[in-house]
Amino acid sequence: MQYILPLVCLSMDCSWILIGMMGAGKSSVGRALSELANREFADTDLLLQQRLGRPIPQIFSIYGEEAFRDHETALLRSLEPGPLVLATGGGIVIREENWEQLRRLGTTIFLDASQETLIERLDCSKKKRPLLESDDWQEKLDLLLRKRMPLYRQADLTVSVDNMDLDSVAKSIMEVLEQK
Repeated sequence: MQYILPLVCLSMDCSWILIGMMGAGKSSVGRALSELANREFADTDLLLQQRLGRPIPQIFSIYGEEAFRDHETALLRSLEPGPLVLATGGGIVIREENWEQLRRLGTTIFLDASQETLIERLDCSKKKRPLLESDDWQEKLDLLLRKRMPLYRQADLTVSVDNMDLDSVAKSIMEVLEQK
């Protein structure tokens, strides 16, 4: 397990923000971490679905990815720092202005999953992933991963999630945050 922890906001007043590729476990780990830390849990995708009244795949198909990203950025701007565990969509990192908002909110935690782990998880997932809706989805995943990896690596904390269950990942994150 790899941890990279520069000087970051670790107080209870800061949000803990989970970033990473689709299938890395941000929502599942986020729920477990929020329970463990006795913090509120939120998910940007769920907040967007509530705000727009449509599931994410519909938002993508009706409005397109650019409009979805605009809504995602607006949602980040509307959030306030606080004792919250926030799971984000996998592409939230692609806009520089989102990084400003993520840093304003608190500590970013990259859930780093290998491509093999992601393929295994996504292959058996019932959740639809708009950016992977094609026969060559594994190639698209590879392209997205290569494009986004340098962005994910900007996180305050990096945790490898390969071969770990969500409770173990949540406990590991909690231990590192409590030590600081």
